[in-house]
Amino acid sequence: MRHAFRLALAAAAFACSLAATAQQQPFRIGAVLPLSGAFGVFGQNMKRGVEFAIQERGGKVLGRPIEVVWEDSETKPQVAVQKTSRLIASGVDVLFGAASSGETIAMMPLAAQAKVPHLVTMSADDRITGTNKTRYTFRTSNNLAMENVMVAEQVKALGLKKVYGVAADVGTTREGWNDIRALLTKEGVQIAGEDFPPLGSKDYSVIIDKVLKSGADTVVVVAAGNDAIGFVKQSHEVGLGKKVKIMGPVLLDDTLARAVGPGAEGVMSAQRYHASLQNPSNQKFVEAYRKKYGEPPDWVAGEAYDGLSWFLSVVEQTRSNDREKWVDAFAQSSWPSSIEGGKAMRVCDHQAAQGGIWGEGTKPGSDYPVRVVRQVPSSTVFTACK
Repeated sequence: MRHAFRLALAAAAFACSLAATAQQQPFRIGAVLPLSGAFGVFGQNMKRGVEFAIQERGGKVLGRPIEVVWEDSETKPQVAVQKTSRLIASGVDVLFGAASSGETIAMMPLAAQAKVPHLVTMSADDRITGTNKTRYTFRTSNNLAMENVMVAEQVKALGLKKVYGVAADVGTTREGWNDIRALLTKEGVQIAGEDFPPLGSKDYSVIIDKVLKSGADTVVVVAAGNDAIGFVKQSHEVGLGKKVKIMGPVLLDDTLARAVGPGAEGVMSAQRYHASLQNPSNQKFVEAYRKKYGEPPDWVAGEAYDGLSWFLSVVEQTRSNDREKWVDAFAQSSWPSSIEGGKAMRVCDHQAAQGGIWGEGTKPGSDYPVRVVRQVPSSTVFTACK
């Protein structure tokens, strides 16, 4: 009897020892971000958001110190795969990233095979939570489909009747315009014409002239980055915005508006996060971010902060070091403390259901070059979970 009692005590002591050891082990986040290359500026700001989320928790989760291993994807999917494999082999608890959808989609099967939770806060390709979805990948930011719906909703809200479409000639943007066109046609909006300029085009004068001659009251531009800047700048030079409403799903944010200058005024676009949102969580975050960096957070930093804060909160609530429990809990979680006003994870596809944000370019010199003019409820931008 005494022998059995001693064995029980020894087993309990061993279990306590294991628990204490687990608490002493760092909680390791493997972050694959484009710290250089075409998306380098995004990676740096994502890093800021991650650091803020960790700092806010006092640097710990489940009593374990949080350690981030930063890897540069160089904005290249093949490099993202190499770095992800290295991180998994090193024993990270969660993967974070990447920025471009190509990188993220390349990372996903590796995370699934290793059964490591994978958090996405920027990449918007619908395949991530659609045809390529896995048990282990979660997206806490927008997908492209909801941004396309927002364009159609804004055309409808403004009573616009005739739309000309311009989309960069690559698969994702062409598909985006196809989706928008179908939504508009369903609402009885006339399609005045469409053009597909090569990615990286420098001269949009011929297309802009066609838009002016088409009789369209709106031009929907499915482009981003330098392509968006080029089109909006050249449109301003000929006064297109005075005759035709210019908008797009990812056409303009604060960074792009600063690059465009006066031509950004009146241009409309979906936003993925905006620092001007009025809620306690966001105001606290923006104040701390401004204090440290002397500027408000951009949408990339905001989404990174929000997504990781949510995930770490769920991990803490499980009171467990079992990754499978984290995955199960996150799939059924909601995030009322979101800086965007509240989100809920969809069990069916691991896409965060959230309201849409619609913005419009303001006059140069404004604190925020883009102002939020409309917030669209989640029920409008997302179809029911299947």
